[in-house]
Amino acid sequence: MLDSVIKDKDFAVLMQKNIQELIIHLFNKDQNFGILCNIEDISFDPALPDSISAEFRPMTLFFLAGYTFDTAKIENNTLIFEAGFGADNFGSFVSVPLLSVMQVIVDETPLLINLSSHKKDTAEVEKVDEGGVENSMASFLANPENSKFLK
Repeated sequence: MLDSVIKDKDFAVLMQKNIQELIIHLFNKDQNFGILCNIEDISFDPALPDSISAEFRPMTLFFLAGYTFDTAKIENNTLIFEAGFGADNFGSFVSVPLLSVMQVIVDETPLLINLSSHKKDTAEVEKVDEGGVENSMASFLANPENSKFLK
């Protein structure tokens, strides 16, 4: 029974909307947060040196605070932020598809847990919108201070 729910594409759409709305809420509240992500779905630009990327576990925690938080934005159902890695603070833009965010964490407490395991083409989920994300985005964009989070 549970498998039929978590593998359902409509459930994946719902989880993606919830992740986006929660992150936008945290942006609006200027609240630092962590995201636990499935590392295989994440991209880095420029690519990280092998010595750094080899250290990542399949589920990796990124904490968005300070400069990393200030650079964070959501674009095309992807959370993008700049972070420094390794002893030399190698800079890279990190792109995390929203459905690859498995948890959103504040003060070591999960605020959201993504149980969706729907395997799909990302474009498929992006096409489905019942107005909730658009309404939330309209509210978010109504505040001129939020323009730094989106392109």
